[in-house]
Amino acid sequence: MSDQMHPIVGPQVTSIRLRRYLFVAACLVGLPASATLAADDVDFSRDIEPILSDKCFACHGPDAATREADLRLDDEVSVFAKRDEPTIVRGQPEKSSLVQRILSTGDDQMPPQDVKKQLTAKEKQLLQQWVAQGAKWAKHWAYVPPQKFEPPEVPAGSRVVNEIDRFIQARLQQEGLKPSPEADEITLVRRLHFDLLGLPPKPEDVDAYVVSNDPQKYAKLVDRLLSSKHFGERLAIYWLDVVRYADSNGYHSDEPRQVAPYRDYVIESFNENKPYDQFVVEQLAGDLLPETTMEQQVASGFNMLLQTTSEGGAQAKEYLAKYMADRVRNTSQIFLGSTMGCCECHNHKYDPFTMRDFYSFGAFFADLQERAVGNPATYPVIDDASQAKLGQIDGRLGELRTTAQTQTDALTAAQHAWEAEVATKLDTAAEFSPWQMIGPFKTGSFDEAHDKAFGPENGVDLKKRIAGQTWKEAPQFVDGQVHNLSGDNSATYLFRTVKVATPTKLKLSLGSDDSLIVWLNGEKIHENRIQRAVAADQDSVEASLKAGENQLLLKVTNGTGGYGFYFNAESVGIPPEIVTILRVPRADRNNDQASKLAAHYRSIAPALQPVRDEIAMLEQQRQQTMDALPRTLMTKTTAPRDIRVLPRGNWLDDSGDVVQPAIPGFLGTVETADRRANRLDLATWIVQRDNPLTARTFVNRLWKLYFGQGLATPLDDLGRQGTLPTHPKLLDWLACEFMDSGWNIKHMVRLLVMSATYRQSSVASDELKQRDPYNKLYARQSRFRLDAELVRDNALAVSGLLVDTVGGRSVYPYQPAGYWRHMNFPVRKWPGDKGDALYRRGLYTWWQRMFLHPSMVAFDAPSREECTVERPRSNIPQQALVLLNDPTYVEAARAFAARILREGGASSESRIEWAFRSALSRKPTPDEVAVIESVLQKHLTEYRGDEPDAEKVIHVGEAPTPDDLNPAEHAAWTSVARIVLNLHETITRS
Repeated sequence: MSDQMHPIVGPQVTSIRLRRYLFVAACLVGLPASATLAADDVDFSRDIEPILSDKCFACHGPDAATREADLRLDDEVSVFAKRDEPTIVRGQPEKSSLVQRILSTGDDQMPPQDVKKQLTAKEKQLLQQWVAQGAKWAKHWAYVPPQKFEPPEVPAGSRVVNEIDRFIQARLQQEGLKPSPEADEITLVRRLHFDLLGLPPKPEDVDAYVVSNDPQKYAKLVDRLLSSKHFGERLAIYWLDVVRYADSNGYHSDEPRQVAPYRDYVIESFNENKPYDQFVVEQLAGDLLPETTMEQQVASGFNMLLQTTSEGGAQAKEYLAKYMADRVRNTSQIFLGSTMGCCECHNHKYDPFTMRDFYSFGAFFADLQERAVGNPATYPVIDDASQAKLGQIDGRLGELRTTAQTQTDALTAAQHAWEAEVATKLDTAAEFSPWQMIGPFKTGSFDEAHDKAFGPENGVDLKKRIAGQTWKEAPQFVDGQVHNLSGDNSATYLFRTVKVATPTKLKLSLGSDDSLIVWLNGEKIHENRIQRAVAADQDSVEASLKAGENQLLLKVTNGTGGYGFYFNAESVGIPPEIVTILRVPRADRNNDQASKLAAHYRSIAPALQPVRDEIAMLEQQRQQTMDALPRTLMTKTTAPRDIRVLPRGNWLDDSGDVVQPAIPGFLGTVETADRRANRLDLATWIVQRDNPLTARTFVNRLWKLYFGQGLATPLDDLGRQGTLPTHPKLLDWLACEFMDSGWNIKHMVRLLVMSATYRQSSVASDELKQRDPYNKLYARQSRFRLDAELVRDNALAVSGLLVDTVGGRSVYPYQPAGYWRHMNFPVRKWPGDKGDALYRRGLYTWWQRMFLHPSMVAFDAPSREECTVERPRSNIPQQALVLLNDPTYVEAARAFAARILREGGASSESRIEWAFRSALSRKPTPDEVAVIESVLQKHLTEYRGDEPDAEKVIHVGEAPTPDDLNPAEHAAWTSVARIVLNLHETITRS
């Protein structure tokens, strides 16, 4: 569309025509014309900016590529710039082309008639009313540093515990609403346990609370739960969603990764109440901190939690671009509550983020040492005890190695005697020339590189060029060591001669990354088409050498990732290099040759055998200690690579500018003088007090955890496409309180759950259902289903099966057979655990991104491919089927049934009551007792008549089945337990 048709400025509309439009617009919204300009003040942030963002910014916003008429309606300077026909004249809608165009019905109508998003009559009325009232402008609320507003006064007698209640109740009074009464004591105890621990309370804990007359009992309960080791687990479930933690790589074959220690770091950080600013810095830049600790290095694994690939055909450059974009996209959502993702291809259409901002932000991560293609490297997590043990071993090894490397007169004399002894064997020893190398020869795929004959296979001529390349001597390739090569989907040739005096069989020990072919005198003697990492002694080949000179040719082919080879061969039990030195008369040997020969002899000297034996023993102990340590992803740095702005996000296009690390321009700058900014600078800026986004983002998400939804939504986008906070001053107050407290997370959680607002009943009155169906005014508490992990935790806890050990490896509870049958490269089966590991909390379940545990999927757990700040909550029949039939829940039910029979008393009525109190913390109603009793009697009759079926039910799962209980009775009560565990109330936080 041309600028003549599309600009917001246009032909002058007469004041008579304008008044007619004003009258029509007013009528459309049910107001008299006189009321249009006399209504309440229009607020820019609340009323106007959402309209402009939704209906206008696509063509008149931050993105210059789609901007029309050089007009930005997101920018005050542009809106009020001098034009022939002014966009807005404050207080004069009749002279403002914006008003003229939105009221027009002709070709100059804005938005144009062919645009799907049209202004409503109410929106048009608000815009003209705003102009009439002076068009007061305000910066977007989320980009202004929060201020600590004074909590409003509320009438005497209002139920106020802390400042939160003042903000909430002042709004309710404005709306003519009253807060709901406080929830009953049992509900409060259950709510606190689920919110702070993710576990149900024990009946005795509920009883103790209910009978207590201590006026401080609620506060004491809160403090006790905050100090529990399970508090960190509950918050960690949410944080792991946010940072996309998983036990698998995600892309391609979704291979396993080792990262559990990062999860344990998160749990422990929440338990010890680590300040949030420190928590952020350690994760983004723990490896860059002075004298970084092991804990901080584990925390730095945050940077490596993205999806990675090891697909053979993947392009390294493409995936480095993907990884950078992932970190920008997710880091901005995680810490800043901002969506920068669309800036990978163009300037943001609604917020002031630019493409340059996107790639400059990505440049902070350009120093990460990572494999573009291939599983990310893991590192051992060495605790204090292991470090002490390793220190002792290393100290002794140092002493022994000094002894083994010290040349004494006695060793020199023994070496001379040995030289004389082996002199007679040298005539039959093989003599190797230095290696010659040519390549790499690049192809389109690994298979092509392996199969294609580039020339040397048909005879080696060291003077002949091949595809523009020449043979080069490679003295750096020493036998008996792994050597690196370079090139993806490439082949490299290695050549040397081997001389022997008589026909000899020589054993070659080889290794390669990836495949290997060997020719001897033009005949292929070995081929291994494989993709692997290089190591010593992977392949063994026997070479039949002829007398005289033999030609040995190796072809090493690489797919992607690492590339290298290993070669070793011993003739007459002596390494070739040593044979060469021995052939030199002692008087003619240079210092280097003499040193190498002495070192070799010390490695075989009988006098040093006890030293070598002890070294071997200690090295084995050290390796065993290292192997027993958990491993995890960590951030390791390297020289920063260049980051360019990629036009349209195209990783093949190198025409964009190279950018340096920088934060989004409209949010300021990071001052580092002449030094390149790094991740530590980024992390420090993120938690600076004048950053308007960080504190707001976190407290808004805390509010969601304890009240069901955020004060501002969505939780991952505080920008202009999000909603204005329902209580903006409260959100600002909470953000400032968070920073004032020293970023104290437990302080904020305590503040939220201590409030009278939190303690309200979740039962909605008819008035609240009509006036506030989504509970945005918080005149009541929210009811919602427990998260997937907690549904399972609750069942295990009630049954008595739960193993509440904190931390450790990921575990493999029951999963349907064959669920992983489509996982390939390699083919995998769910390992399945035994013993205590089966009954660990849900957050320790192995998190396979492509094939997430089906019970988790049923209850809306995310795959964690991207930052997830809010899970959906569905209510579908499949969930009931899981609770009734999943082996985990059937086993929990039969274990719960055994407890009911043993601890619930002698009568069925007392047992039913005990079951309800254990699972729901309350007594059942008479109707509930009657229903359960009827089910019990029915199933008792069935199982007494079919004992084999009863035996099947009570043997589901690995937990031992009590042999002192009647099988039919146990099975019947298992049916009762299944019903209780499947109740909506059982899996609901109220």
